[in-house]
Amino acid sequence: MKFKRILLKLSGEALMGEQNYGIDTNIAESVAKEIKAVHDLGVEVAIVVGGGNIFRGVSKSAGNMDRAAADYIGMLATVMNAVVLQDALEKQDVFTRVMSAIDIPQLAEPFIRRRAVRHLEKMRVVIFAAGTGNPYFTTDSAAALRACEIKAEVIFKATKVDGIYSDDPMKNPDATRYETISYQEVLEKQLKVMDTSAISLCMDNNLPIMVFNMKRSGNIIKAVSGDTSIGTLVGANK
Repeated sequence: MKFKRILLKLSGEALMGEQNYGIDTNIAESVAKEIKAVHDLGVEVAIVVGGGNIFRGVSKSAGNMDRAAADYIGMLATVMNAVVLQDALEKQDVFTRVMSAIDIPQLAEPFIRRRAVRHLEKMRVVIFAAGTGNPYFTTDSAAALRACEIKAEVIFKATKVDGIYSDDPMKNPDATRYETISYQEVLEKQLKVMDTSAISLCMDNNLPIMVFNMKRSGNIIKAVSGDTSIGTLVGANK
């Protein structure tokens, strides 16, 4: 394997399946099997999970709510997803710890950087929930922050498409896929990979981002082994 310690960024929508809302436990089981396959190869796996399948602070469902209050609700949604994913992983006999940026001792450990690193060293999958614990920050920013804190070698951004395109491939069939692209180009072209604060943090710390399609079986293993043909690699140089 090319990477020893990775951070996988999973959107809440990845756990939704074909539903319009909520969690599909069959999808959670499928995701858990993919993660287990990588974990069994000796790779240390950390995960940041979103909450968009339940509640998103900047969505229409938030209505005219105060942004900070809506974001805190979104953080709680990520905790729910993290517990579901933990259950799915432990049914695959993978030791897992949920660490939350907000204090919910009945469900998760508090996030302590050294403890998180120790869990990884003991080959436990660590799921980071509740984003950064602060409103106005997305789970993309949380992924970049946690990856830097645990010294992950790469962020794997699992999406519905096989990489980064010049335009939305769902709307524009002529959109072209990038195999590699620099952080600066992502920012200049305003490509919707991760939010600008997350990209900037990765750029400042020279942390590569691999964007790939999570729905294709075996893609995580291919990504960890260094196969860049399955998606787009964001790095310092194109």
